[in-house]
Amino acid sequence: MKGIILAGGTATRLFPLTVTTSKQLLPVYDRQMIFYPLNILIKAKIREILIIVAPEHSGQFLNLLGSIFEKFNIHLEFKVQKVPRGLADAFILGKTFIGQEAVTMALGDNIFEDDLSEKIRKFKKGGLVFAKRVPDPERFGVVEFDKKGRALSIEEKPLKPKSSFCLTGLYVYDNQVVKFARGLKPSSRGEIEITDINRQYLEQKMLKVEKIRGAWLDAGTYDSLLEAGRIVREKKIFAKMDPVIDKAILCLNEELKAIAKKRLF
Repeated sequence: MKGIILAGGTATRLFPLTVTTSKQLLPVYDRQMIFYPLNILIKAKIREILIIVAPEHSGQFLNLLGSIFEKFNIHLEFKVQKVPRGLADAFILGKTFIGQEAVTMALGDNIFEDDLSEKIRKFKKGGLVFAKRVPDPERFGVVEFDKKGRALSIEEKPLKPKSSFCLTGLYVYDNQVVKFARGLKPSSRGEIEITDINRQYLEQKMLKVEKIRGAWLDAGTYDSLLEAGRIVREKKIFAKMDPVIDKAILCLNEELKAIAKKRLF
């Protein structure tokens, strides 16, 4: 399985914080936001990861992540998304990278308390997405369930939601997703929607929706970014990272110290 992290976009809701850096490079407690989706993929034993970035911030991602995971047999690639065209565009941009494999895509600004790595590792075919009960489902893609907990329908930001469960920013698909994405037409928002991909899997009766219990943080506003740091600290989510993440950060720190020492002399 391949992994994709979508870390592009303009993040206008976090202006002016995002004038000088990407939203996904802002700190959430003790590390940059990007390490949380990386942790999801690395814990799921995914070893090839594509990070999709905006052109103006591509150098910053390289400076931070570069090759820090290579010694741990984890390969990162970077691809520039010049114009944001919707979440589903990631599978078009990443077509060559995905090849004939299945793929897990994590949004770069989503943080999960639950450890979902085992569910990703056990994935076989179709689609797998994760839903969380929220107080404001009209802001998200909403999934309707039957009495047995099976998904019936999915709507993008409905005026009258059929449930209080929304889909979170973690998606697992088999290789059909590339074909589905390439066949999509832009919505009224001018974007190719991930909801339309989920609908196609649902129509094939091949979409599984798992409900999550722990905290789900969408750190896309001032308040949610602040809240994310507080919850990460209080629930000790920062301490549940795969050891590879912490080792890579430690190695980066040592490299930076060595560079600084050389400059002194």
